[in-house]
Parts: sequence; structure tokens; C-alpha cells
Amino acid sequence: MDTTRSAQGYLDDPRNEQVLVYVNGTLVPRDQARVSVLDSGFVLGDGVWEGLRLVQGRLISLDAHLDRLFEGARCIELDIGLTRQQVVDALHHTLAANGMADGAHLRLMVTRGIKKTVNQDPRFILGAATVVIVAEYKTPRPESKQRGLSLFTSTFRTSGPDVFDLRLNSHSRLNLIQALIQAIHAGADEALMLDPRGFVASCNSTNFFIVRGGALWTSSGGYSFKGITQANVIAAWRAAGGTVQEGDFTLAQVYSADEAFCTGTLGGVTPVVKVDGRVIGAGVPGPVTQRAAALYAQAVMAA
Repeated sequence: MDTTRSAQGYLDDPRNEQVLVYVNGTLVPRDQARVSVLDSGFVLGDGVWEGLRLVQGRLISLDAHLDRLFEGARCIELDIGLTRQQVVDALHHTLAANGMADGAHLRLMVTRGIKKTVNQDPRFILGAATVVIVAEYKTPRPESKQRGLSLFTSTFRTSGPDVFDLRLNSHSRLNLIQALIQAIHAGADEALMLDPRGFVASCNSTNFFIVRGGALWTSSGGYSFKGITQANVIAAWRAAGGTVQEGDFTLAQVYSADEAFCTGTLGGVTPVVKVDGRVIGAGVPGPVTQRAAALYAQAVMAA
């Protein structure tokens, strides 16, 4: 299947075939990394995760990612079994074992652990949480930045905290995957998703912004995941004297926007040039998007 147009696409790197994966304190070759078929993450998607980016020896926004990880674990009463510093040590241990200093993406995954039997009840856990760290060399595909992404508005909606709180960053992502499948079949790169009230929420794997009159507009986050890159872009734009409107807006306002872009850990700021077949602005990555990307890059490297 062609992944060159994926919003999560990256350049193939042969070094990834030899990476060591952290599994519960042990580093094992990628092709030997395993978890039990009775693990809560496999059985139910019962766990939380973080995606982190390594740039010039630094894990970008590490504290914010750890805050979200531990907050999510507390919300679902999942004992990670490691202190915050021990998680940091595990991340750096994985990077050092793989000789990684730049251009890597890490997926830190924590599940409730192995169960006595297959069911939803957390009281059937046998032992400690499962902790896995997969570190890979990942460079976003440059053509995504150059040409911009095409989005398709899915019929699958995001959910509120009373149904499924996306801000928990849990392993359960089925409705977002369904939205992406719709978008792929419609010939788009990523899905744009509305909230239950019909306002724009986010994309299926990234946060979404439009540009109107030089101001950045993005959702309030009540019905979407708590994007760390989104927060960094907002902070950097405001620090430079720009205006950001966090609130409700409609598809009609998206279609008539001057520019649009999405934000995520791997890609940073990626232009959006088409939504539902409609060209956004001039149909090419715009100057405000480029400035937002530059300000974001400067801010995270200076932090």
C-alpha cells in the first residue's frame, strides 16, 4: 500500500531494521520484541502512550509529554511502575543503546499489563504494567511540506470527555482510524473531524489550524486530543505578538480561510492546501503557515 501521501509518512531508513526495542527494562532486537497475547494493550487497548521527537540530542517538550503520560495514567488508575525520572532514564537508555543523537522519533507505550484472562475488569491483572519504547529514525517526507496536505471531512465525529476523552492519549483509536480510512478512500491524505455539535475539532492524528486575517484559529480542545505541538505553536505565535483564536468554527469558515495547516510531533507544522476538494487560499503553502513553522522551530529549540 502506498504510504508516500500519508500525513504520518516518513523517509525509509535502513537503520531502523537494526534498532533495539525497550521491553520492560530489556533491550531486544526489533524483530524479537514481543508482548503477551493476554496483555491489556493487545486485548483492550488499555493503556497510554506518548510520541517524542529527538532533535540535536534533545527530546522536544519532554516535560509536557511526561505530564500528559502520568496524568493519563492516573485518570485510568494505571500504575506505570516507574518514577518520572526512571521513565526519562529509560528513554535515554534506549537512545544511547541505538546510538541515536538526532532525527529520531520515539513511541513510549504503557499498558496495564498481562491479564489472567481476557476481559475488561482491571482486577484480573497479574503483575506490573508493560512498558515499551520503540525508537526509530524518522524524517518527515519533504513533499508533504512542499505541496501541502489534502483533507477530507469524515462522517465519524470526535468524542467528548463524557464518552471517550481524547486528551487521555490512550491506545484506543478506532474511530480515528475509521475516519482516516474514509479519507484515504476519498483520495485525501488525512481526515478532518467534526465534534458532536458540528464544529471543527481536529484531524485524525494531528491538530488543525486555519488562518484568517493573519490570525490563527484552532479548536478549544473540548472534543480533541491535547496536542503538545499545537500548544507550542500557539505559545510561539502569541509570544511573537500574533493573535490566536481558540474556539468553535465551522467548515464554511475553513473553506473560506486564507491558509490552513496541521500540527503534530513528527511533522511539526504541515501545510494544508485542500479540504473536501476545495482549494484553501492560493492552493499552496502560505506565508503565515511558513512563519508559524519557523516560530515553532525556534521556540522548541530555545526551550
